Amino acid sequence: MKKNIAIIMGGYSSEIDISIKSGNVVYSHLSKEKFNAFRVLILKEKWVVLDAQENEFLIDKNDFSFTQNNIKTTFDCVFNAIHGAPGENGQLLAYFNLINLKHTSAPFYQMALTFNKRDTLSAVKAYGIKTATSIYLNKGAKINLDYIISTVGLPCFIKPNNAGSSYGISKVHTKNEILPALEKAYKEDSEILIESFLDGTEVSVGIIQYRGETKVLPITEIVSENDFFDYEAKYEGKSQEITPARISLAQQAKVEKVAKKVYDILNISGFSRSEFIFVHSEPYFIEINTVPGLTEESILPQQAQVAGISLAELFESAIAAAL
Repeated sequence: MKKNIAIIMGGYSSEIDISIKSGNVVYSHLSKEKFNAFRVLILKEKWVVLDAQENEFLIDKNDFSFTQNNIKTTFDCVFNAIHGAPGENGQLLAYFNLINLKHTSAPFYQMALTFNKRDTLSAVKAYGIKTATSIYLNKGAKINLDYIISTVGLPCFIKPNNAGSSYGISKVHTKNEILPALEKAYKEDSEILIESFLDGTEVSVGIIQYRGETKVLPITEIVSENDFFDYEAKYEGKSQEITPARISLAQQAKVEKVAKKVYDILNISGFSRSEFIFVHSEPYFIEINTVPGLTEESILPQQAQVAGISLAELFESAIAAAL
C-alpha cells in the first residue's frame, strides 16, 4: 500500500513564498510510485489541500484529513516544508503529536528550542561550544547604546531572535545605525539578539538521517557579495556557495565534530543545517535551521547532490525515518 504523505508549506511568517517553493520541489521529486503525495497549504486564514489544478479542499483540523468527492483521506506522515511559524517553531508539530500523526521534523520541543536563537546558544554554550558574544533585548526594554558597544563591539549584528531567512537582520558599523537596525528587527519579532561580529570563513553544515544513520553532508562555504549573508545573498544570487568548502582537512574534521555534537546536544532528528564561522581555525556556532530550504538551489540539496544523494532519495529518507 502506498503511504499518503501531506507536504505542508506556506506558514504564518515572512517566509511563505520560500516555503511554497520548497514544498513544490518536494512534491515534484517525491516518487509517485511509492507515495501518494498531497500539497497542503497552511495559512493563517485557511488550511487546504491543493490538487493538480490548484483546487482547494479544506483540512478538517480534528484529524488533519480532507474530503474530495465524498471520499475522506487521512495521512500516514507529514513532510514539513514550512520555514518559520508555525512549522519550524514547534506549534504545528505539537498538534501532530496530539493527534498521533508522524512527521519528518524533530519533536515539537526541540523545534521550539532551536527556533529561539538565544535559548539555543544558551543550551550549546553549556557544553563548551564556542559562540559570538551576545546581548538579548525584549521589545520596550531600555536601550543603552554605550553598553551595547562596550559588550559586543562594532561592527555587530542585530537580528530577530525568532525568525529565519535573514529577514530583519542588519550589520551595524556605527552607533547611529543601532536604533534603526533595532526598529527593523522588531518588525519581525518582539525579541532581539545583538551579536559581536566574527571575522572569518563562514560555512554551513547539513546533517540528515539517512538509511538509519546520522550523516554529515559535504560542507558549504558561503562567500557573500553583500556585507553579510543576507536575504539577497541567500535567495537572489548575491553569494557564492562553494561545496565542498575550501577549508583544511583539520578544519573540516573539527567543524563536522562540533556540528554533530550540536545536533546531539539539541536532540535533533530529521534535517538540519547549522552555520559556523572559523576564527583562527576554531569553528564558532551561529545558529541552526531545522527546516532548511529545499529548492534545487538551496544549500542542503546542493550538499546532498555532492554526496551522491538525489532529491528523491533525500526526501524519501526523511519520510522513511519518520515512519
